[in-house]
Amino acid sequence: MSDNVKVAVRVRPFNKREIERKSVGCIDMDGQTTIITHPTTKEERKFTFDHSYWSHNEFKELEDGTLVGTSSKYADQNRVFDDLGKGVLENAFNGFNTSLFAYGQTGSGKSYSMVGYSVNKGIVPITCEELFKLMNKGSEGGNTRYQVKFSMLEIYNEKVRDLLQPPAQNQKGGLRVRENPKSKKFEVVGLKLVDVKSYGEIDHQMELGTKHRTVAATQMNNTSSRAHTIVTIIFEQITKDDSGVETTKTSEMNLVLFTVIHLFI
Repeated sequence: MSDNVKVAVRVRPFNKREIERKSVGCIDMDGQTTIITHPTTKEERKFTFDHSYWSHNEFKELEDGTLVGTSSKYADQNRVFDDLGKGVLENAFNGFNTSLFAYGQTGSGKSYSMVGYSVNKGIVPITCEELFKLMNKGSEGGNTRYQVKFSMLEIYNEKVRDLLQPPAQNQKGGLRVRENPKSKKFEVVGLKLVDVKSYGEIDHQMELGTKHRTVAATQMNNTSSRAHTIVTIIFEQITKDDSGVETTKTSEMNLVLFTVIHLFI
């Protein structure tokens, strides 16, 4: 696949409902290949991606709650970040805009891969944590300083809501999306953009935004997010040369959870 676009798939463990129904797995993975086997005819279909992550079984839970593999086949959160999140960071430091989409049916495990839970951090918090570590290293020379801004929104029923604002304070009918005549970029009018100076601050904003997400029970998931969520991190590197002239390099990281409520086969 192109270096500009990478596609990865991940299979999660059975949930409680699937276990109670004695569901049988039809997915297997071998390297980059995902194999789907028809439960009756046993016919196989094979699909090749940049990454095929097996997270269905072959793992154990440590005392602190961390999930670790019992074989090399299992893909944990750190492995997913190493393959996908590190590229997002590298592009940001090189001044490129970048996007990472988690796409799938409700209950398929997007939130776990992107956000995680407890000690099993997902791509978004690990990316933010590593961002500030690299910033601290980069600022040691004294010629470069950094600025980070954070926003979090959701799109629900074709309406845009600011997740960093309490639901009662959100504009009735949702925020307006328009094209900026100068930059030619599409922007959300009135979206709260927060300056963050540490991973702790960004983690607090993420926790706040997660509490404001629209959730409801579905047949697949009792606390399913019913909306698409977009986390945007604007990263600026301000460098001063020997003559005292400052140049700014700006990049935008968009981390997206795209929910499909219905799956048609």
